[in-house]
Amino acid sequence: MGLALQSRIMNRLDGYCAYFFPERRIFLKSDEDTRYIRLRPASQAFIFASLSVFLAWSIVATSILLMDSIGTGNFREQAKRDQITYQERLRGMEIERDERRLDAASAQIKFSKALNEVSEIQVDLISAEVRFQELTSAFEKLKTDHAQAERQKRRLQEQLAALSALGDTSGLDARVITQSEINADALSFLEDALRETASERDELAQAVEKANQNLKEMTTDLQLMEERNEQVFRSIEEALVVSVKPIEKIFSSVGLNASSLISTVRQGYAGYGGPSFVAPDDRADLTYEEQRAHDILATLADLNLYRIALEKVPLAHPLKRSHRFTSGFGRRWGRMHNGADFAAPHGTPIHATADGVVIEAGWSSGYGRLIKIRHEFGFETRYAHLSKIRVKKGQKVSHGQHIGDMGNTGRSTGTHLHYEVRLKKKPMNPMNYIKAAKNVF
Repeated sequence: MGLALQSRIMNRLDGYCAYFFPERRIFLKSDEDTRYIRLRPASQAFIFASLSVFLAWSIVATSILLMDSIGTGNFREQAKRDQITYQERLRGMEIERDERRLDAASAQIKFSKALNEVSEIQVDLISAEVRFQELTSAFEKLKTDHAQAERQKRRLQEQLAALSALGDTSGLDARVITQSEINADALSFLEDALRETASERDELAQAVEKANQNLKEMTTDLQLMEERNEQVFRSIEEALVVSVKPIEKIFSSVGLNASSLISTVRQGYAGYGGPSFVAPDDRADLTYEEQRAHDILATLADLNLYRIALEKVPLAHPLKRSHRFTSGFGRRWGRMHNGADFAAPHGTPIHATADGVVIEAGWSSGYGRLIKIRHEFGFETRYAHLSKIRVKKGQKVSHGQHIGDMGNTGRSTGTHLHYEVRLKKKPMNPMNYIKAAKNVF
């Protein structure tokens, strides 16, 4: 019953498909016999549908990978342009900051000099006041003495008048005239000295007022300069945050400790170019602006160390041309696949994903032609199934260097690159590292 039903269904399907796919026979002829294979309409329709689905899937997958590759290239170019822009902006801010610091130092020197001049003028003014008070006291004393002399003169004149009546006035008259002339001369000298002192005091008071006005203007200029310095500091600090945070996100996304990496780079790569920084012995002796400047220099030094670390960690893609992602990290066909596979035309250039040293370059069993590169921080990368190797064992390579060409050597079913990332000999998923840099930038 089941076979009859199946036969009726197949006959009905053949009837539906016969219009588009008529029954065909494929003849196989030999020396002794001739045989043929019958292709039913339903079988032809199934084969055509399968091929159509496979072709459509291939076109869609290739288009997606091609668009992803183009998008990745655009992201990287944009990231490079953004990085150059940030670096130029930081350099411009550093120059402006240095100019502001020089202006602030010059203003501080002028301010200190003005304060010293004001202090000297105030000392002179106080001395003039003391001298004026002394002269005033002396003048009052001379006025008192003059009044006494006048009274004595009147008494003597009275005595003179009395003696004149007796006829003896020569000695007394001379004594009265001499004493009067002495008191008049002293009084005139003190009046002149008092006027000069008062004039000098007025001039010093005017000088103090002018110095205070200059001091007030310089204080205003200094405040404006401090505000401009604050803006420069804030702009630099914001730019540094924008530059450092994405890099820290890269390291954290692949499970790396950014502080530990920076400490390692600082110990082993102190001779690299970039902003140098020497921490002050005692920050308590520094001003607030100096402390901020030292913090900015420290962050710039860390940013340079981050740049070095990025060159040492295998975050880049080994292929820079169009390619297809064909197999990922994980179990495959009952065994562990320790890397990622990328397909592209035969001879496509393969690039080192980070700075390092070639520890193996040659044939290696199922890997075929294989390149192993040892990187810093315990990383190792492997590039297998190559058609040509362009480096030698022991050679130092840099990030992005052309090290080999894609091929089909070893245990391989087609031209492709087998790419591995190992951390302390443990296989890691390479796509996590490639996507980390791609998603951040």
